[in-house]
Amino acid sequence: SCSRAKDVTMPAKLPVNFFSTKSPVIDLFRGQLDYADQLRQDSEIVLYFFYAPWCGQSIAAREEIEHVASRLSDQVLFVAVNCWWNQGKCRKQKHFFYFPVIHLYHRSFGPIEYKGPMSAVYIEKFVRRVMTPLLYISSRSKLLDFLSNYEPGVVGFFEFNASPQPPGYLTFFTSALHSLKKDYLGTIRFGVVTDKHVAEEISLVHSGSVYLHRHANTSLIYPKDIMNFTAENICKWALENREMLIRWLRPHGGKSLLLNNELKKGPALLIFIPYNPLAEIHPLLDEITKVALEYHKCNKSQAAEPDLQHLGDTDSPAFDSSVTDAHLKFSETFPIAKYPCCNTVVLPQWHSISRTHNVCELCVNQTLGVKPNKVHVPHCNFLEIEAALDSFYLQEHTFFQVISNTIECSNFLSFYSPFSYYTACCRTVNRHFLSFISSEKTIFQTPKVAFSSHGKKDNTQFSIPHIEDRNCFIPDLNTSSMNITGLSCRTNKTLNLYLLDSNLFWIYAERLGASRSTHLKEFAAIVDLKEEVHYVLDQNQSLVGPTLENFIKNFSVLYSPLKRHLVDDPSVHFHEQHVVTEVTTNTFHETVFLSAKNVLLLYYSQWCGFCASLNHIFIQLARLLPPDSFTVARIDVTRNDLPWEFMTDRLPTILFFPHQRKEQSVKFPEDFSVNLPNLLKFILHHSSLSSSEPCTKECLHKESVLQQGHISHLEREIRKLRSEITALHQAHDQLEAQLSEARREEQRLQQQKHTLEKQHKTLQLHSEQLKATYDQKNQELLEMAEKLQELADASENLLKENALLRILVASRGGKLQSKDEIKESLQSEQTLSEDNDISFSTATAASQEKIIDNIDTIETEHSSGNRTE
Repeated sequence: SCSRAKDVTMPAKLPVNFFSTKSPVIDLFRGQLDYADQLRQDSEIVLYFFYAPWCGQSIAAREEIEHVASRLSDQVLFVAVNCWWNQGKCRKQKHFFYFPVIHLYHRSFGPIEYKGPMSAVYIEKFVRRVMTPLLYISSRSKLLDFLSNYEPGVVGFFEFNASPQPPGYLTFFTSALHSLKKDYLGTIRFGVVTDKHVAEEISLVHSGSVYLHRHANTSLIYPKDIMNFTAENICKWALENREMLIRWLRPHGGKSLLLNNELKKGPALLIFIPYNPLAEIHPLLDEITKVALEYHKCNKSQAAEPDLQHLGDTDSPAFDSSVTDAHLKFSETFPIAKYPCCNTVVLPQWHSISRTHNVCELCVNQTLGVKPNKVHVPHCNFLEIEAALDSFYLQEHTFFQVISNTIECSNFLSFYSPFSYYTACCRTVNRHFLSFISSEKTIFQTPKVAFSSHGKKDNTQFSIPHIEDRNCFIPDLNTSSMNITGLSCRTNKTLNLYLLDSNLFWIYAERLGASRSTHLKEFAAIVDLKEEVHYVLDQNQSLVGPTLENFIKNFSVLYSPLKRHLVDDPSVHFHEQHVVTEVTTNTFHETVFLSAKNVLLLYYSQWCGFCASLNHIFIQLARLLPPDSFTVARIDVTRNDLPWEFMTDRLPTILFFPHQRKEQSVKFPEDFSVNLPNLLKFILHHSSLSSSEPCTKECLHKESVLQQGHISHLEREIRKLRSEITALHQAHDQLEAQLSEARREEQRLQQQKHTLEKQHKTLQLHSEQLKATYDQKNQELLEMAEKLQELADASENLLKENALLRILVASRGGKLQSKDEIKESLQSEQTLSEDNDISFSTATAASQEKIIDNIDTIETEHSSGNRTE
């Protein structure tokens, strides 16, 4: 029996050097992980680059690692390990799900995995942060620079009086490494202060204290009495209480939910800037940070944090003692808060057909006449806003006017404190006049508002107010209305600010609407996932602080003047002679709303098979309808964005826009089949509806002329259809003749098929007979082979017997010769006794004859045996 052949596998080729032999990176291309651990014991900072030789990303990152190693090889040991070769220890001990993988070790601490972009500048920045996780702060100016950064800052105060380090310093040092291990972006900066006078500026008195700085909220001091002073607890405390005013987004390029999870939190401002992590100064980033701080600073005059401006004055001999407390208190002469917390309230419409709204700004403020000796900074909490809303709705009738062109203001006493009151200012807003919003000169003017003795103010006319223009309602606010300070707390459309490096992620900016031809990769866009809209900052404007402020402010207003950005299909270019007009995002309003014609619009998609089957119907419809009064158009919804009121979730969808009532669009019923008669009935029915105004004689005349033109046009089309019907009848007759010929051909082919089937059966029988004959002949050949084998065996036996007989004949011949000699000797004696020996000689002769006969017989058989062979 034949055994199955075994599979043959070729062993893997031996690995070769991945890095050049002249490279500063030590390449352990055979996966010698044990040798790598030995090298790590002799170095303070070690970077492991685990790679797979076949991995494209590993090959791309190789040059970046070599670039970083050429700059830091004198301080950091760079080791590359092939973690793919099956005989290496790295492959046996490590189980990575992707390549390359970068691990850093700081002495015995590690591994710290780097998950950022595989770019040399980012890798070098991260390595340097691992090398120096703590920033030494030696002066007040450096403390100001450290605290004014947009990243959260943690400062530890340690007096180096002891040797080698003060108690708790190594714990604080390790906590900085823990933060890099948990957050590879390094959003928390750790600093250390050794000067007692510098530490007092941030209320750190005792050695071993840790301070977390926050811009918009109260800064914190690590609670040693509640939590143990360990590296893990310090890192956890800093991560949980940090303030994220602005955040970097760095997608890794694979499938992830990073953008989706962030955009689901609310409206997001995405800012794309070219960023170099190794640069010493970032003017554009500093300007964006300043805007972010102002946007989130809800209480400008409430100094919950010490004033950082005086920290930069290194020549100042002394500082105010009030800054030593984390919660700063005001003296008696401190002015009243000028930026109260406000909320926007929209009153219901006074009638169902009304299109006017009364918009009110409700603010929480302090009494102007009362100045307590010491009072904590008031915070705009939920209870105060809720109480203000309750008081406002109780006196809603004060502002419930049908149409009012003036601003009416009133004060309500607080339920909780006699030193506070609520201010509400209202104005009527008509939606039909929102176009006045574009005039910024009239919007942002601050009118002179004065309260009367009854809480009312003099009538003053000005344009529609925005939410961020609530300063115009408060008499004691004299700052510019363009200021966005604290706007995040005064609107329901709070923005989350994100930064992206345009050098790495410009493709995201292009998808949001950025131009591909621009040389300066700066871009900003607001994405509101809930409302399914996004707005793009004009790229002709420079990305500076005032531009961003205006962009944020225009988004935050109640009636935003920003124009929604819609994605257009740039590949659509149709000529005017097409009977069906192709509509894009840019031409939607011009073709549909601004046109004086009736418009029938088809929503379709390239992947919709049923949509493609309607093309010939719409072409016929466009030819039937008069082009002076009707436009048949279509739009590809997968390549173009549409205003939200005209979106659809089903394809195909057909909408009809009457020329005088474009806002009263009608949808083609889904239960009707889409064909030419139904579409004509649908269009004629909705285009003949009477308008809201009575039709005059001139209108009736125009309508009759139009109808007569329609009738004549339809008659011409009917004549064309009749001629087409005649041509169709002739074509039908030709098809009938062709079909009969095809049937005859089919019958002939069927007969040929039957004949071939019979021949096939005959061939099958003949094949079976040949197979039987073959089997019979094969059996006969086997039998003949057996007989031949038997003959060969018999011939071999005869040859052996022949040899024996030859020997016997030779012996017999010798004996006969001796007998002849005996005969000659006895012949003399025979004469003497002839009579006595007659019988004896006769017997001897007979025996000799028998011997001779036997010899002849043997020779005959021998010769026959030779012939057989």
